[in-house]
Amino acid sequence: MNSTAAATVDAPVAPRLSHRQILICFIGLMLGMLLAAIDQTIVATALPTIVGDLGGLDHLAWVVTAYLLTETVSTPLWGKLGDLYGRKRLFQGAIVVFLAGSVLAGLASSMGQLIVFRGIQGAGAGGLIVLAQAIIADIVSPRERGRYMGLFGAVFGAASVVGPLTGGFLTDHLSWRWVFYVNVPLAIIALVVTSVVLPSSPRRPQVRVDWLGIALLAAAISCFVLLTTWGGTEYEWGSPVIAALGAASLTLGALFLVVERRAVEPALPLRLFRVRTFNVAGAVSLLIGVAMYGSITYLPTLLQVANGASASDSGLLLVPLMLGLLGASTLSGQIISRTGRYRIFPIMGTAVAAVGLFLLSTLDTASTRWESGSYMVLLGIGLGFTMQVMVLATQNVTPAKDLGVATATITFFRTVGGSIGVALFGALFASRLGDLLGNAAKGLTPAQIAALPAGERAQVASGFADAITGVFAYGVPMLVIGFLLTLLLREIPLRTQSGQAQRANGNGNGDESAEGSADGSANDDRPPTVVDYAEATTGR
Repeated sequence: MNSTAAATVDAPVAPRLSHRQILICFIGLMLGMLLAAIDQTIVATALPTIVGDLGGLDHLAWVVTAYLLTETVSTPLWGKLGDLYGRKRLFQGAIVVFLAGSVLAGLASSMGQLIVFRGIQGAGAGGLIVLAQAIIADIVSPRERGRYMGLFGAVFGAASVVGPLTGGFLTDHLSWRWVFYVNVPLAIIALVVTSVVLPSSPRRPQVRVDWLGIALLAAAISCFVLLTTWGGTEYEWGSPVIAALGAASLTLGALFLVVERRAVEPALPLRLFRVRTFNVAGAVSLLIGVAMYGSITYLPTLLQVANGASASDSGLLLVPLMLGLLGASTLSGQIISRTGRYRIFPIMGTAVAAVGLFLLSTLDTASTRWESGSYMVLLGIGLGFTMQVMVLATQNVTPAKDLGVATATITFFRTVGGSIGVALFGALFASRLGDLLGNAAKGLTPAQIAALPAGERAQVASGFADAITGVFAYGVPMLVIGFLLTLLLREIPLRTQSGQAQRANGNGNGDESAEGSADGSANDDRPPTVVDYAEATTGR
């Protein structure tokens, strides 16, 4: 037996799965990812009812913040532990953590309890999102993976619309507690399916966990997420609290880099940043996160205030964006699996998304639903062509031993981009709205605006529309930068072996991160060479 394989795998690699087995595994993984994605937004429409029942209005934002914070912080941890201990049991563990958090949240008798239990949910969600994508990389080769990864991308688009609608329906017809209880049957199904069908994934017999690096990374991420969440809302941007969080983020981040350089098994291998594909994918994912979460957050407000849509209707009016994302993500995945070509999709995607966001910035109170819907379709198509292709491109050039942490890092960049996008768009929106209508207008709700006299209502609606669409215009240059970055992406031939097959052949556990061989062929059937490493690190 190859000595490298023997040193890193303590169980025989599972045989190649049939297409039917992969589909059944995929259903279980999709259910897990859907649970995590929906719970980012499902609670939003239930919050007023929750506050009426439990009280604690001052801590309302923490019901959402606690989930997003623990999800973001735990994502790199789940990815790294999956590389070390094997992903099947960890994925099932993430389901159990998420399930426990859901049940406890449904039983919460105070706002404090609900916030803690939402944090538990978020910790499980981080594992569900990243491990599902890494498990697919284990059992399906990059060449065949496009069709599956495309559907993963569609899940996020669907969740952004289905979440608020489901939350509102359950709250109106049952109870806000069912917003959390609804997760129970889906989680149990996902647990059963993955237990029966999903093959056991290998683990390393000698594991050294970089606990110090993990702690520093978690602390740095926590400070940064709190900074972007609280800045301009809970605290002024120049306040001592925000300044302290910024200083702590930078200091902890610097300490993390020092520790990672010396760690035997680093939480985030810095060698990944020597690979151009990884760097491009991370940067583009960050910018896509800014555009996606920033626009989705403020589009409902635009539709409610500027176009007179109700709260529930504004959620339905986001369906064009979801359909564009779902269709583009699925179509690009199918084409990639058939042709092996993927570079063109993020290039087209970022360009189309930039056009869509620019067109959204031209909307006003006189714009029709057809106009806003068609512009949202363009934005959705752009996002769908880009998001999951970045994950696929990264996995294609990553050694099998780093699949989990590399996947987690790209997902992490997109999530952090979302935090930045919501914070940045929010700060710009508040500033523009204050300039146009005065600070008093910032506290107006759509219902209060609708109750104003006709003339005053038209003026306020116009001001809100101008403020929001102006924010969209600021987001366009970010997508243009993303477009320019995608031009740096290399078309590396997609590997024809899954992660498990690479391990079995001893090709997935070396220290090199090759982007391809000297002649441009995929690194399928041999370990990386010095030439591979030179190409990967220089970007030639």
